[in-house]
Amino acid sequence: MIEFHIPVNGNKKLEILMSLVRKDKEIETLLKMSNITAIDRMGYNDHGPTHIKIVANSSLRILRILMKHKIVPNIIKNYNFKKEDAEVILVLSAILHDIGHSIHRKNHELLSIILAGPIIDRILNDLYEGQKKNIIKLEILHIIYSHEPNIKPLTIEGGIMKVADALDMEMGRARIPYEAGSVNIHSMSAMAIQKVKIFEGIKKPIKIIIYMSDSAGIFQVDQLLKEKVETSGIAEELEISAILKQDKKEKILKKFQF
Repeated sequence: MIEFHIPVNGNKKLEILMSLVRKDKEIETLLKMSNITAIDRMGYNDHGPTHIKIVANSSLRILRILMKHKIVPNIIKNYNFKKEDAEVILVLSAILHDIGHSIHRKNHELLSIILAGPIIDRILNDLYEGQKKNIIKLEILHIIYSHEPNIKPLTIEGGIMKVADALDMEMGRARIPYEAGSVNIHSMSAMAIQKVKIFEGIKKPIKIIIYMSDSAGIFQVDQLLKEKVETSGIAEELEISAILKQDKKEKILKKFQF
């Protein structure tokens, strides 16, 4: 059983989706194997259950704020679907986007697509049918394919998930490989990130604040987050601040507006 909770906010389809995902043994196995590859074999951070929970929750938060600011997801704009369908697409994309790690880190987004197809078909059987089901499936696969830095998403939903994926950088992400002896710039930088918070902004719809205990955390922002944000397609909707927090004092290290 996958312990996984998100704010469904009255979305019945999302509630059914989460019930199905929690008891799905194949998804549970793929997430476990993804972490074996990422953590045990490669010394990377968590790419399993913890990661997908964070990404799914961040995706929903960003989506809901953007929609409040009249930014319309492509599933609504192009196909006249509803907000609840955009939330289903984002959450299932977040859950499945990294399962390719169960095979290999290299080209894992392509491997994830191969593995995700039959799972999406099975999960969506209780939610959609016919053409609607096929559209939802292909939108999810689009998001999975385009979550890596070198591919630009063609949908708002794809950009949201890409940014949410990159925002999973708090110190807990690095603790497992760090304590296992994998000390590198990735783990040291991630250990410096104390908290990532997503707010509704004033100048921009989304305000993201990254609190860090050491300036080493800037590597995460400059080398990992910035690249994904710049290729997300929603960069202009974001304002990002990196804040050094030491001895109860706060200092802005960097601000990004795209």
